[in-house]
Amino acid sequence: MPRNLGQIISWCLFDFANSSYSAVIASVIFPVYFTTYIAGNEHGLGDLWWGRAISLSMAFVVITSPFLGGIADFSGIRKRFLILYTIICVTAVALLSILEKGMVIEGFLLITIANIGMEGGLVYYNSFLLDVAPREYQGRVSSWGYGVGYIGSIASLLLSIPLINKGLMNYVWIMVSGFFLLFSIPSFLYLPADKKKDMKIVKGAIEGFRFTLKGLKKIWSQQEVRKFLTAYLIYEDGVNTVIVFSSIFAATTLGFTNRELIALYILVQFTALLGAFIMARPIDYIGPKRIVSLSLILWFLVSFSAFFIYEKGLFWLIAIMAGLGLGTVQAGSRTFYSQFIPQGNETEYFGVYAMIGKSSAILGPLLFGYISSLTGSQRPAILVISIFFLLGLILLQTVKGGGPNIKVSS
Repeated sequence: MPRNLGQIISWCLFDFANSSYSAVIASVIFPVYFTTYIAGNEHGLGDLWWGRAISLSMAFVVITSPFLGGIADFSGIRKRFLILYTIICVTAVALLSILEKGMVIEGFLLITIANIGMEGGLVYYNSFLLDVAPREYQGRVSSWGYGVGYIGSIASLLLSIPLINKGLMNYVWIMVSGFFLLFSIPSFLYLPADKKKDMKIVKGAIEGFRFTLKGLKKIWSQQEVRKFLTAYLIYEDGVNTVIVFSSIFAATTLGFTNRELIALYILVQFTALLGAFIMARPIDYIGPKRIVSLSLILWFLVSFSAFFIYEKGLFWLIAIMAGLGLGTVQAGSRTFYSQFIPQGNETEYFGVYAMIGKSSAILGPLLFGYISSLTGSQRPAILVISIFFLLGLILLQTVKGGGPNIKVSS
């Protein structure tokens, strides 16, 4: 085991913390609450506004990442930015408790701000992976983070059930805010400290933008990295869109209740937890490319099959299949990309990775919301999203790399 086990645990606990937001606010309860109660989704209006909120927040993160990443690098305040973004997110989530029926614009603004806080913070969180985990453990630590995150998702949903049963929906958002903040504290305390530098913040932002452009050109000029990031851009768009709209699809198209949605999501998280831990060692020993490819095949089958499903029982089955591939495609992609990163360039490379990843959450949600509102049905929308997985899988096969991190001796 690595010697800095405390830092690894605190890094994983941040995934435990932010998964409360991912589960309750971004995936299961609040999306359905916003689209069906706050906005109304009879003609796809809720889908449209939800897609706009997710896309706008991701676009903001993409645009600002070069400047803020530069500040983190050149001014040496990466950890402070992680804390700042977390505070922004938990504050906006707590303010969701003021929403009432018909407050579409207010809800749109708050979820946009909350998602900026969540996704912006992940830029810095991901960059700590190479600081806390030796190379031979990166695949496993990455998977452990996602695995612990699934436990956090389950825990936050279980805590939501009594509040939902009593009709105290606004208290659910306050609970998530507190959960996120409380379990983020170990990472604030124990992750590697900031290294103060002389460069001022404004100058750091300008230099960061120049540095990012230079880094983007340098990274994009590397053929294999460019091919990987192109494939990642496409298939991650599918992943993000399915995550964002899966509960809305289940509630609107198949008639799932809140209790059924929570039970379904917990089951998916449990299978994702199994998948993440089972595939942790294979990522290092077999290689992330093969693992990600298998996951994308599974995701394509899941999203394509959803178009034809009219019964809740069958949807439960494909949801379990999706869970098995959820953690592995994310952990495997992060490990695959890490193999391209020269030592000392972690923030630069992960800044580009974040830009591509967040960009991949712009088109898909907008497209889903637009098709749903245009056709009055979510089925054509989910069918279009399945193409993202197939195309990403094909492009990934052209990438050289993604082999095992550990050579098995003969």
